[in-house]
Parts: sequence; structure tokens; C-alpha cells
Amino acid sequence: MAREVVMPKLGATMEEGIIVSWLVNDGEFIEEGDPIAEIQTDKIVLEVEAESSGHLLKKLYDAGSTVKVHEVIAYMGEENEAIEQTENFSESKDNKLEEINEQEKVRKTPAANKLAKDNGVDLSLVSGTGPNSRVQKQDVENYLQQDTSKITPLAQKMVQDLKIDDKELIGSGQHGKITKKDVLSAVTKTTSAQERESSQLKKVPLKGMRKVIAERMSESYYTAPHVTLTTEINMTECVILRKQLLPVIEKETGYRLSYNDLIVKAVAHTLSKNKALNISLQNNEIYFYEEVNIGFAVSLDEGLVVPVIENTDQIGLAEIVKRSKEIVANIKNGKLSPEYFENGTFTISNLGMYAVDSFTPIINQPQSAILGVGRIVEKPVVKNGEVVINSMMQLSLSFDHRVIDGAPAAQFMTDLKENLENPFRMLV
Repeated sequence: MAREVVMPKLGATMEEGIIVSWLVNDGEFIEEGDPIAEIQTDKIVLEVEAESSGHLLKKLYDAGSTVKVHEVIAYMGEENEAIEQTENFSESKDNKLEEINEQEKVRKTPAANKLAKDNGVDLSLVSGTGPNSRVQKQDVENYLQQDTSKITPLAQKMVQDLKIDDKELIGSGQHGKITKKDVLSAVTKTTSAQERESSQLKKVPLKGMRKVIAERMSESYYTAPHVTLTTEINMTECVILRKQLLPVIEKETGYRLSYNDLIVKAVAHTLSKNKALNISLQNNEIYFYEEVNIGFAVSLDEGLVVPVIENTDQIGLAEIVKRSKEIVANIKNGKLSPEYFENGTFTISNLGMYAVDSFTPIINQPQSAILGVGRIVEKPVVKNGEVVINSMMQLSLSFDHRVIDGAPAAQFMTDLKENLENPFRMLV
């Protein structure tokens, strides 16, 4: 028995709706959930979906018609099924149905009729090109040829929205027509593949050292207004000095002198003469430190730690090498003694061993400044009017602008540049 498609009530105040457009042709097969028509209420345009699968037997109104809520607007059922009168169907509509049924008597040639039956073609869907629109054999052949590549309107819309190549879809509908079911099946397969891929992700809870680092970095970044100054240092003299001191210091300490050791020495020396950066802000009080205690960032598998060399400006380069190497060795052997991390007044973060030229370090609270160190790179520079190849390095100073102004920060960077470009002076 044919099933009614009625004008839906899409709101408490809705009494009638306008059929904006039909999305399915008479006789076309549609699946449950596929849209049949677009309906406009007084507020929005929505789609009326099929409540069950079947063929759209007949539309009772043209697009643009206004229809009362719960009035029948179309019938669905089995292919070529006759529409029976129902209680909701008015007399005027009965007359219209009779007219419609009369129109369903398709004029066709015997050859066209046989070809249609052999291939299961609904002749009401075939446009006749013969006299009085009579369907001929060629019309059926054209329909069969076109029908093999057809796709339902909803499936076509889904293919476009989901950016799917319809050539990769296999139609399961009549004559291989691609339907919504085929598109959904393809999407499900893709989603399953993505889920399998995402299942390879490793998720680790934020805890321990990583959690502490995350909290402290966030607190520092969002509470202290960072300003960063950068400058380029000619490290050529430092390279020469390091080569000369390598055997001397290695013989005395048993450790090799690194560029980081030279930079620690230079920063401590410079900071002792620029005490405006050797401060911290705690509980609305500014602490001015006499001691220069340099911390240097050390990367571990679990995160980052900043051990401190106390009174760095008071000890020689060999002692800096010895202390820094012993501290790092102990930390990497799991000896995270609290004494290594206390009383720092300034921090150096050195990424020079990586392909990093410069970066903006985050201040290690409660300190008020931190120095970021990039790699040393040989590049052409102009010196005494000539282009020569020198070893260059970039430094970035981030400072807390609440307690350090730009001028003293710039003076610190200027003095540090002077010391690193003339490192022999630090040894005097």
C-alpha cells in the first residue's frame, strides 16, 4: 500500500509550509533518510526525509506551493504501485490522482517495452522522443547507458561536501546507482583507517618534573612581562682562546673546556659590573644580590634542570670547567641533590649544540633575566673595510620589564659583547 508523505510540523506555531523544491523525481527510488523535498517555514528551510525506502510514486504539488501542516504532499511505495484513496486525501486530490494515473499510461513501442522489461526499466522515467512523446527502443537504450553512471542527488551532495572521488565508489542501487549508503560505507572505511592510525598515538599524563616545568614556565610567561634584546657576537677570539686553553685546562682538571664554560665566565664577569640585572622580584620586593650565581640549563630525558655555580664571578675558568662538568655528571647519574639548584641569580640557556641561531628564552623565576645562546657559525663579515670569514654567534637576553628597564639591559648586552669579543681581558 502506498505510503503518504505529509507536510511536517516543524515548530509549535507552524500551520503551513512552502515546498521550495523537490529533490527526487517521480518513480525514483530513495532510501530511508534520503531527502525528498525542501520545505520553508516562517523561519528556516529544512529537508523532508523519507521515513522508509521505496519509490516516489507521485508528487501532488509543484515547487512553490503552500501546503497546510499534515497535508499529504506525495506518495511512496513499490515500483509502479497504484495509489489508493485514503481518508486524508480530499476529493479534489482524488480527481488529481485520477488524472495522474491516467498520465502514468506511458506510450511506448513494443520494442521499447520489451527492452525495458528485460532490463527492469521503469518506462515512466524514460523521456520519449517519438510522436506524442512515445518511448522508442533508442530512448530506452539511451536511458540504460546514462543510468549506469547515475548517482542519487543526496549521494552527489554528500560526495561534494565530503570531497570524495565518486569514481572510487561502487553503486549498490538500481543499475549500479550510487546511493547514500554507498557514500556512508566509503566514509566509514576511511574513518576506521584514521582511527587505526590515531590509535598509534602515545598519550602520557603531564606529571612529575614535566608538570613542574610546565607550571613554572606558564607562571613566568604570564606574570612577568618579557622583553628580549638580541645581538650578534664575533666569537673568533673565543675560538682562538679555547684552542690555546684546551690542553692547559684539561691537564689541570681532567675536563675539556667548552664554549659554554667561556660564556659562563663572560656572563659572570659582565654581571658583576651590571648588578641591575642580578636581581629578583618576590612578594612586591626587589632583591639585589651581591653574589653572582650563574645557573645553566641541562636537558634530561624527564625535562630540564638548572644547576647553579655559586660565586661564579669569583672563580677562575678552570674551576668553572671542573664544577660544571662534575655537577652535570652527577645529575645525569641521578644525583639530583637540592644544593645544585639553590641560590641562582641568573640563568644561561645554551642551544648552540643544535641548529639554532637564536630564540626567546623564558625567565627562570624568581630571577629577572635569562640569556639564550645560539650556535657559532662561520660567516662573512666586514672588518676594517674588508670582508673576512669570522665565527659569529647570536645572543638573546629576556628580562622582566617590571624591574629591569631597557637601558641597563642594553648596557649588559653591550658589555657582554665586548668581553666575548675580547676574552683575554676576562683572564686578567
